[in-house]
Amino acid sequence: MSRPFDLLVRNAGTLFTADGPDGGNAEQLLAPIPRGAVGIHDAHVAWIGAEGDLPREGIAPSTKVLDAGEGLVAPGFVDAHTHLVWAGDRSHEFALRCAGADYLSIAGAGGGIASTVRAVREASDDSLLSLALPRLRRLLAQGVTTAEVKSGYGLDAETELRMLRVIELLGTRQPIRLVRTFLWLHAMPPGSTDRPAFLTRGRNVLHEIARAGLARFADAFVEEGAFSPDEVRPFLEEARTLGLGLKLHVDQLSSGQGAELAASLRAISADHLESVSAAGIAALAEARVTAVLIPTATLVLRLARYAPGRALVDAGVRVAIATNCNPGSAPTENLALALSLACLHNGLTPAEALLGVTRRGGEALGDTSLGRLRVGGPADLVVLGAPDVDHLVAHVGISHVQAVVRAGRTVLRSDNAARC
Repeated sequence: MSRPFDLLVRNAGTLFTADGPDGGNAEQLLAPIPRGAVGIHDAHVAWIGAEGDLPREGIAPSTKVLDAGEGLVAPGFVDAHTHLVWAGDRSHEFALRCAGADYLSIAGAGGGIASTVRAVREASDDSLLSLALPRLRRLLAQGVTTAEVKSGYGLDAETELRMLRVIELLGTRQPIRLVRTFLWLHAMPPGSTDRPAFLTRGRNVLHEIARAGLARFADAFVEEGAFSPDEVRPFLEEARTLGLGLKLHVDQLSSGQGAELAASLRAISADHLESVSAAGIAALAEARVTAVLIPTATLVLRLARYAPGRALVDAGVRVAIATNCNPGSAPTENLALALSLACLHNGLTPAEALLGVTRRGGEALGDTSLGRLRVGGPADLVVLGAPDVDHLVAHVGISHVQAVVRAGRTVLRSDNAARC
């Protein structure tokens, strides 16, 4: 080491790198370092290890120090599934669900995705930006340093392109790294019944997005009332030939062999999975597709069953956890709640849940540099005021975030946060 650190994160009770060797259990993959420290230079991790082994030359008068207060230090959280750019308000749908309405009946009455599409089409870019920024601030307060953000509330060429450009601009207006996903096959647009024509238009937009580099992924919602496997397969295969990675919403409301489709397409992730079959689980494991579980949506939709996280992990599937932040089925930025629900209802252990928003979250975005702390990797980390991982998850829905470092810079401090 020839230069001192720009920032030193020290006095961690336990530091989790989430960079343990493949093949281990969750505790081994989290790779805890008691009394750990992280030295940062030029937005990257320059040194990591036990604080007693800190190199003297790494510390200088110019080195800023972030004291973790004997709490936990972990890689910055990765929220691998959000729809956080939208306009309009669908709070009344929450009341309808409390009265017994389900997803399909609300959509059939003109609500659901179609309602948000109408609002987004009418909103200006400035309005979409101003509405999304507070959501991102709330995600940052949850420890999120990377978030995937989907389009899908335009469902016409102009608005879908506009949404992706708004997401790009949002990435310059706040600290969280944003990964863009093109979700043309989200729903049929309001008033449209010509499905072949809609699919054709989407493929034209897909080429424009690929040429302009406006998205990293293409996605599709495979479900009754949305799109069938036969409809989405050619669209996603074309997206892959254009260089986009593939993500799918599958097996959420019913078992439609969505996981098998994701596996056959070698998708990066298959998301939701409440109704996944045993054959689908085996297919995901064989194809190395990451499962993204979204228990907050299962809760809000009042579905009869949660995704079988325990069965997925036991079968060898990598399992990530996400908020699905959106105006209808998951109107929340509370990643801490998702972690707790993943243990209570998806059957994960607290260590597996933490892994699900760190290393597994990065894998759900096809980027193994995310959600890990390693020398040369991104200096994205979170300081948590909890004594251990069990406590972090057992205090249901409560964020223990005390500081967030993104690209080597402290972007959030909560010095008055209760240690509880």
